[in-house]
Amino acid sequence: MILSGLQSAYGTWQKLSNPLASLFLLLMRINWGWQFMVAGWGKLANPDRAIGFFANIGIPFPSFNVYLVGTVETLGGLLLALGLGSRLASIPLIITMLVASLTAHREACFAFFRDPDLFVSETPFAFLVTVLIVLFFGPGSLSLDYLIARWRTGRVREN
Repeated sequence: MILSGLQSAYGTWQKLSNPLASLFLLLMRINWGWQFMVAGWGKLANPDRAIGFFANIGIPFPSFNVYLVGTVETLGGLLLALGLGSRLASIPLIITMLVASLTAHREACFAFFRDPDLFVSETPFAFLVTVLIVLFFGPGSLSLDYLIARWRTGRVREN
């Protein structure tokens, strides 16, 4: 009796919460996509400052890498926010955040097991979690990816 009541309550929760998943993904994509675009545009608009920072932390070819990272963050952030090619766009963004963790946030990165609070409080962590969620779960049904897939197949497709 109790088990069937729990199963019924869980089924109701799933029916109510599943539509909210796409809204949640949309809000994450818009927020963090915008943040990526701002960070990337900052590098592209003021490359000298970013080049100096990259050189200071030992990133090779700092000029090239500032423009590369700035472009990846700006365009990748836009694609993420729109939900267009979002799983594909998340891959270079993941790589960028891993490199940022290993270089600019090296101490926090290597404190992962010793002091996890330090690791999760660093800026790349939230960016990384967002793009990993999009990579693994997709952009949701409130995205251009979903609309294009629906148009191409003539039906609704699950991410």
